[in-house]
Amino acid sequence: MTEVEALIALNQVPKTGPVKIRRLIDTCGSAQKALSASVHELQQVQGIGPETANLIKNWEDYADPSREIQRAAERDIQILTRECPDYPKPLLASFDAPVILYVWGELQERDAHAIGIVGSRKLTHYGREASRKFAYQLASAGMTIISGLARGIDTAAHEGAIAAKGRTIGVLGSGLLQLYPPENLALAEKIASGYGAIISEFPLDTKPDKKTFPQRNRIVANWSQALVVVECPIRSGSLITANLANDAGKTIYAIPGPIDRPSSGGCHALIRAGATLVTDGSQILEDFGQFDFQENDPSPNQTRIDLSKEEQLIVEAMAGREISIDELVQETSLPSHQISVSLMRLELNAIVLTLPGQRYRLR
Repeated sequence: MTEVEALIALNQVPKTGPVKIRRLIDTCGSAQKALSASVHELQQVQGIGPETANLIKNWEDYADPSREIQRAAERDIQILTRECPDYPKPLLASFDAPVILYVWGELQERDAHAIGIVGSRKLTHYGREASRKFAYQLASAGMTIISGLARGIDTAAHEGAIAAKGRTIGVLGSGLLQLYPPENLALAEKIASGYGAIISEFPLDTKPDKKTFPQRNRIVANWSQALVVVECPIRSGSLITANLANDAGKTIYAIPGPIDRPSSGGCHALIRAGATLVTDGSQILEDFGQFDFQENDPSPNQTRIDLSKEEQLIVEAMAGREISIDELVQETSLPSHQISVSLMRLELNAIVLTLPGQRYRLR
């Protein structure tokens, strides 16, 4: 067994994790030696009690690294360890950096320059448009957008980055073969096809639960150079991510919202606690010493826009009336995800206007 296979096996054993695995390696000398150690030897490792020691000793009951590697290869999924050159460098600085990263798509060096965008799953129209706008502006300037591929704000952030033809990373709280939420599979495929990558530290078949999402959040927090919280209530997983990012010394930005809406309560609490209030992506780019998205940020005075075939179909279907995404799906035969991304680009190019009730019309 190779060291990589041993790391994959340890990562598959229940009740382990990056901190415990690192301690096992430090104490035993390698992942391979940890798998062959006695129960007594394993219990000498800080944090390893009798239950976990027995699980590791009987690792073959829970792990099959050869099959895991084969299944990943069949699906064009890379498996990275911390020693791999493609492993995200921003994560290496964290004490609980993932031992294993499963990567669907491609990671690039430029992804070190990343901004996290998070928020509520139950978003409002205001939150969706704000998330898309900030992601579009930041991605246009060359920043990679990192989020959790969850419903709501996360989805809008990934869509905004794609509309800008930029980079985006989706960090899952599940294994890559248990992608959650399932309705975002088309979005994940779009990202992996050339706009970035979908990643997870969990074995391929891991189902999401209450523990996996906070683990996912720490990756978003530690990878990002700064974190933007778009919209969330007082009690929200986004605030957990913000606290993790703050503990890691990252700048926290919060977008204000209407004072009478609970959906903005979390952002307002962050602002009161010292987060930086922002209303436009340019303010974040100024903090980072770059402000070059203007040439990509459309102006109403533009007279000529090169539309894709899909965008042309949408514009033709919208002529002279208000229309919903469902109606556009029927008239264009395009998938709803593709229509949503196209509408985002058309709106930011001042071609389409978004109306209340998730309806759209030409300007």
